[in-house]
Amino acid sequence: MTARVCRDALPIIRCLMLLAVAALTLTGCAWLQRSDPPKVTLVGVEPSAGEGLEVRMQLKLRVLNPNDAPIEYNGIYVELEVLDRSFASGASSQSGTVPAFGEAVITVPVTVSAFSIARQAMGLFSGKAMDKITYAMHGKLSSTSGALRFSSKGELNVADLSGGS
Repeated sequence: MTARVCRDALPIIRCLMLLAVAALTLTGCAWLQRSDPPKVTLVGVEPSAGEGLEVRMQLKLRVLNPNDAPIEYNGIYVELEVLDRSFASGASSQSGTVPAFGEAVITVPVTVSAFSIARQAMGLFSGKAMDKITYAMHGKLSSTSGALRFSSKGELNVADLSGGS
């Protein structure tokens, strides 16, 4: 009777082994096809209508795809720090494609609280003259293959922001 039970279980064991091998193969293929993260840079800031104690802006982000496959995205989230302090955050559900070895400009609405603006203003008027303002940005681009995280740092020229020469 024991030999018969083992013989009946043999097809089930073979099936489970095939499923395990298939799962490991798919996982291995996905691991081998890892891609480099997109490079995202801030290329513009435009004012937008706000409410109450908040300011709204439209961040224009250039997304560079360093990979040989296009990125089809269906959302983006971004956080912006100015002078090493949290400043603004926002998200957009817009969708599109960043071509392989190409780029696209994505506009993301962000919100800045009046308290963030006041905190930044107090930091700016600390008595030191500033020619440049440092910023850091991080977030994620939601794609069909999962979230692609990004981060970047840069400087904004104060003269350019104030409309000076």
